[in-house]
Amino acid sequence: MKRILLASVLLAFLLPTVGSAQNKIAIAAHRGYWDCPEAGGAQNSIASLKKAQDFHCWGSEFDVHLTADNVVVVNHDPTINGKEIQTNTFEFIKAEELKNGEAICTLDQYLEQGAKCKKTILVLELKKQQNAERENLMTDLIVEALKQHGLFKPNRVMFISFSMFICEKIAREHPTFINQYLEGDVAPADLKAKGINGLDYHYKVFRAHPEWVKEAHDLGMSVNVWTVNKEKDIKAMIDLGVDCITTNDPALVRKLLGKRENQKIKVKLK
Repeated sequence: MKRILLASVLLAFLLPTVGSAQNKIAIAAHRGYWDCPEAGGAQNSIASLKKAQDFHCWGSEFDVHLTADNVVVVNHDPTINGKEIQTNTFEFIKAEELKNGEAICTLDQYLEQGAKCKKTILVLELKKQQNAERENLMTDLIVEALKQHGLFKPNRVMFISFSMFICEKIAREHPTFINQYLEGDVAPADLKAKGINGLDYHYKVFRAHPEWVKEAHDLGMSVNVWTVNKEKDIKAMIDLGVDCITTNDPALVRKLLGKRENQKIKVKLK
């Protein structure tokens, strides 16, 4: 019970004020701020993370997979240049390059850059794996890596996943962290019943279910939306009062938000 109460207190301090028509809204760079010269168009690159940090984004999203020999690597797709990540060793894929010439990096390498900026939270997406056993192992390895880099804190990292198994595991074992489900097929009250404290749904889901934003806020849950790049869609999500907009165009979202942008990560730790 104490852990649940503490989780509620931390979440309240971490997120913008919810439930208000004029709540502050944060920006999360989707796979880093990659669509710029500094990152060379390379998604999930260390350069794209650094650009998101330098741009003072509230968050920078990235994706991780687990190799066959249990190395957590940063990449969105299950393949890198045609090579399957989950069924091959890191040795087999480690030389594969991103669009800007960076090699595919391990989570440890990525976290080295993440640790350099305390003002941009790491929005860590745990990709689905072959089975629950692999998802369980990957989650544990990620938590250990975050601890080793001094980043296992609610004001430094949050978790998102399409895997209900992963979200439920994080809810049980690490309830003080923002933990958002991505699939878009579960109502807020049903997520809350599972102990999951947030949802991160595609903007088309919120167009179909705009009432879910208020429902989630009334339940004390966090609401993120992905991946919003067009002006009309950004404005629609601003009007709905989501807490965070994940985007490939942080500059446009910043322009449209104006004074409503939230750039502060506040956590009251005990």
